[in-house]
Amino acid sequence: MPHPIMFSDDDPLLAKVRKVALGFPEAFEKVSHGRPAFFVSKMFVMYGGSVRPQTKGADYVQYPRSIMVKVDESDRRALEQDRRFFYPAYLGPSGWLGLDLAATKKVDWNEVTELIDASYRLVAPRKLLLRLDEA
Repeated sequence: MPHPIMFSDDDPLLAKVRKVALGFPEAFEKVSHGRPAFFVSKMFVMYGGSVRPQTKGADYVQYPRSIMVKVDESDRRALEQDRRFFYPAYLGPSGWLGLDLAATKKVDWNEVTELIDASYRLVAPRKLLLRLDEA
């Protein structure tokens, strides 16, 4: 059974995330688990996420206007101290964190770009990193 679609294609935050993510060498988008996801050889950012419930039987906490990115372990502690970040269900144990873009009135797009760039660098093949650094 396919996952239900959990995003609106006319979401202006998604449009900005899409523009950033697709600006990386050989990046492409596809819907994965009902959400827009951006890949190179592997996924490097997903739009939207959720957190496992603390109470048994409760619903997952949804963050529909967020990004999930792979983070370097050296950055994890600092990012986890920021209330805008969350430990995403399923991807959290693999080194991912979510950033709730709706947690502030004004999104810092420089920060978002840096997070996406760092995530891309953790998963992209070396030849694409060389292309990125040459640009």
